[in-house]
Amino acid sequence: MEITEIRVTLRNEEKLKAFVTVTFDKCFAVRNMKIVEGEKGPMLCMPSRKLPDGTFKDVAHPINAEFRSYLEGKIFAAYQEECRKGGATPPTAASPASHPPASV
Repeated sequence: MEITEIRVTLRNEEKLKAFVTVTFDKCFAVRNMKIVEGEKGPMLCMPSRKLPDGTFKDVAHPINAEFRSYLEGKIFAAYQEECRKGGATPPTAASPASHPPASV
């Protein structure tokens, strides 16, 4: 599987830094990923829906740490490039690969 496009839409909010759409093999897109500012720097949040009890559940997500790391690396590189193009200062916190995989 190949990532054929990553679109980053920057946001200028306190926690929400960007929305991300990733296209795989020029035929399948995952929208509404978010880059948010966490306690340890920026982190990637998968698209999710709110459950009746107020918690959130991912509707699409990597199923292993290796692919999560690959996906985050590509997305954060695109995010930093978009920040440079847009005149924003990209975050200088720890690299996204240093974040532990989210439990699902």
